[in-house]
Amino acid sequence: MYGDEATVRKILTELGDTWAVVGLSSNRQRAAYGVAEVLRRFGKRVVPVHPKAETVHGEQGYASLADIPFEVDVVDVFVNSELAGAVAVEAVAKGAAAVWFQLGVIDEDAYERTRAAGLEMVMDRCPAIEIPRLG
Repeated sequence: MYGDEATVRKILTELGDTWAVVGLSSNRQRAAYGVAEVLRRFGKRVVPVHPKAETVHGEQGYASLADIPFEVDVVDVFVNSELAGAVAVEAVAKGAAAVWFQLGVIDEDAYERTRAAGLEMVMDRCPAIEIPRLG
């Protein structure tokens, strides 16, 4: 398990409400789109990060984390496991407080590096499943 209940709760309730969702595009068929909707319903600002830099859910998109001109609290990662480690490195450089790897996104080395850099991290879980459970 990569992220105990206390860490999940901390990320979802204490570390800030600006979430950069890497892999979020305007494609309504993709999981990232639905998860972003849930996060918004629970009061999160969802910033799309995708090579297309599309506006999604009314929020301007950016091609990379480095392009976002404001602070990001949590980086939610919807890319495959082979690419996720590089995104975690970018999240550390961006100054995020936490990184969240979605269901099926697993990179144990990235998890260790990110935690060693002082960020909270959850891996192989979905915030859209976890946030309603907080009550």
